[in-house]
Amino acid sequence: MNHNKQKKIACINDFTGFGRCSLAVQLPIISKCKIQCCPVPTSIFSNHTGFDSFYFYDFTNKMENYMNEWKKLDLQFEGICTGFLGSLNQIEIVSKFIDQNKTDKTIVIIDPVMGDYGKKYSTYTDEMCQNMFRLVQKADIVTPNITEACILTNTTYKEKWTQKELWNVSKKICDLGPSKVVITGIHQNTFVCNYCYQKNGQTKLIKTHKVGSSRSGTGDIFASIIACDAINGIDFEISVKKASRFIKKCIEKAIEMDIPLTDGVPFEELLNLL
Repeated sequence: MNHNKQKKIACINDFTGFGRCSLAVQLPIISKCKIQCCPVPTSIFSNHTGFDSFYFYDFTNKMENYMNEWKKLDLQFEGICTGFLGSLNQIEIVSKFIDQNKTDKTIVIIDPVMGDYGKKYSTYTDEMCQNMFRLVQKADIVTPNITEACILTNTTYKEKWTQKELWNVSKKICDLGPSKVVITGIHQNTFVCNYCYQKNGQTKLIKTHKVGSSRSGTGDIFASIIACDAINGIDFEISVKKASRFIKKCIEKAIEMDIPLTDGVPFEELLNLL
């Protein structure tokens, strides 16, 4: 029986029941882009960690058995997309999965979720950062924020960046193996910028006017759109512009609907724009 008659993305991330982030956001976005989303949960949350209380279940010890069942079905993936990986063991499991499932037609998109605001997350050890460094070498597209780009390249973090400096950081990331990188969350006055770098020499700083405050799940939305567009053959810069504008509209909608910051963005209201 052939289970490979439709484009598929293996999406490896945590599952959060409430708060609009991770797999709960990525699955509908990917589906809307006419690609089958095959989720791999790394952990299960009732609601994300931005809330005062939440239930958490670590899925690490189940991940390989879960993935092995897909081998029996001979599933083939046009995309493999990774999000937050919470332990050294999870990074190693994902690395092995990529090695076993990447073919000439597979695009690997890695969001190296390690930190923000100039600091790595408290749960991230130096050894985990080193393993993420090695995982990025297996990627085709990488979507770090500016903090994570600095961690990957051993660059000192700062608030203001010239395009030449962004070019240097991006080149260092692409020299690891990826052909495309977009550094997200670069603040310039009234703009939030994303810097696109491609090994073919193309670069572009894409600016979007700031609106509202940072919200959970927007990075997951961004990575999902980039992944789907890559698989659907859409130009990288056009894809980054589309993702940036979509997220801005989602934040504007959240403000309009008075959605609490913890609850993410009401992207469901705007899926027709994708």
